[in-house]
Amino acid sequence: MTSPSNATLPLVIQGGMGIGVSSWSLARAVASRGQLGVVSGTCIDSLFVRRLQDGDAGGHLRRAMEAFPIPDAVTHVMETYFLPEGRDEGEPYKLLPMWKQNVSRSRELVTMLSSFAEVYLAREGHDGDVGINLLTKVQLPNLATLYGAMLAGVDYVLMGAGIPREIPGALDAFARHEPATLRFEVEGLSRGRSEELSFVPADHWEAGTPPEIDRPRFLPIVSTHSLARILTRKANGRIDGFVVEAPTAGGHNAPPRGKLSTNERGEPVYGGRDEVDFSEMQALELPFWLAGGAGSPEGLKHALENGAAGIQVGTLFAYARESGLDPELRQRTLAGVKAGEVEIYTDLRASPTGFPFKVVEMEGTNSQTDLYEERGRICDLGYLRTAYERDDGRIGYRCPAEPVKLYAKKGGAIEATRGRKCLCNALMADVGHGQLREEGPERPILTSGDDLMAVERFLQGRESYGAEDVLDYLLSGIESGWEDQVGSPHPAAANVT
Repeated sequence: MTSPSNATLPLVIQGGMGIGVSSWSLARAVASRGQLGVVSGTCIDSLFVRRLQDGDAGGHLRRAMEAFPIPDAVTHVMETYFLPEGRDEGEPYKLLPMWKQNVSRSRELVTMLSSFAEVYLAREGHDGDVGINLLTKVQLPNLATLYGAMLAGVDYVLMGAGIPREIPGALDAFARHEPATLRFEVEGLSRGRSEELSFVPADHWEAGTPPEIDRPRFLPIVSTHSLARILTRKANGRIDGFVVEAPTAGGHNAPPRGKLSTNERGEPVYGGRDEVDFSEMQALELPFWLAGGAGSPEGLKHALENGAAGIQVGTLFAYARESGLDPELRQRTLAGVKAGEVEIYTDLRASPTGFPFKVVEMEGTNSQTDLYEERGRICDLGYLRTAYERDDGRIGYRCPAEPVKLYAKKGGAIEATRGRKCLCNALMADVGHGQLREEGPERPILTSGDDLMAVERFLQGRESYGAEDVLDYLLSGIESGWEDQVGSPHPAAANVT
């Protein structure tokens, strides 16, 4: 692997939008152009087995699995989940067991295999760089997901929605096929008690020798320069740069710093304390990329002028043909954009994580409260569950989007359930793999950044656009004096050791 000190840094990082919106096909299209393509690792294992149950159109997953270095895992997954003709009409998806602190070897393997396949396909046919994006908040599957991605040769790991200070050490350990641990966040732990999550690569190599793998570069996603500074001091290993995300970005946002205030729509109001000090970022002497409202030639030039290595862009790529969005949902959204009928709402209550979450307000989706309330509460994917200490000292799991009585029985406050929505299932529906319920299929809930309306520029005289159109647009402002930035190491990269 090229050392970070000599690495060519991308001008554009394609955002890691889950679940499955940042698909391998989108990441491959971006990486083929010399920019950083990113796959989403969030819930990738559940998405993987649903794709298999839908027949693996094109045989892509099966092609990737042929390269997985633990054949027994492939045999088990194929026998358990693959349906050559796809599911029968009206048949719900078979579910994976939900993640918990300790899971079986086979549960770890299907997660490793799923991230391996996604990265493998994204890296196929070119020599560009590919990254994987994970949420720090979704702790339980992260170690197995990272190890599987590293087996496929992932070049970058990007993580936000929390403070991922233990991830660099885990990447170092995995590059040597050694065990890694993370402190397990458990609510209400007794004084003096601590819990951890662990992953032991050797558990999976009883019948063979693991291949040599490289340590990917690590880019935490932060909302402030102060958090970046904390991570440079307290991370347990090498950080290779940062993505600095403004609150205009899609998906989960960091809450405003200080006392919460809202506008007339009930959305959080961000102020001066939430703005990034570029001089502070430059002082860290690590490359950084700006995200959230930066997706334009002017945004790229602004970033470079302020010492950034480039920009991260999500929303413009999310609606490109190569993304994982369900084609019908994509076209409905683009039609709404052209008609001026789409709005973005930053919902303080929707996400079970407690983070503000940007929602595209559209008819027929779970953005409509009355429609969502028709859905019976159920938590059967469980990625956003919170661990807690039970009265008997054991670890339990609860989600404020699960049935209210069940949540309260587990010691959760009923107030925490108000306005919460099941994002795991709704986001799976966004990519055409929603579960079938008695009352009908799961409805989607779209998330986008505030610049969703900017995709209209790609729709002049046509109904769709591709990732190449987005890259041509973003890089079109590289003028004399800026073209040297393209394909060149950022000056700060020399300080990455």
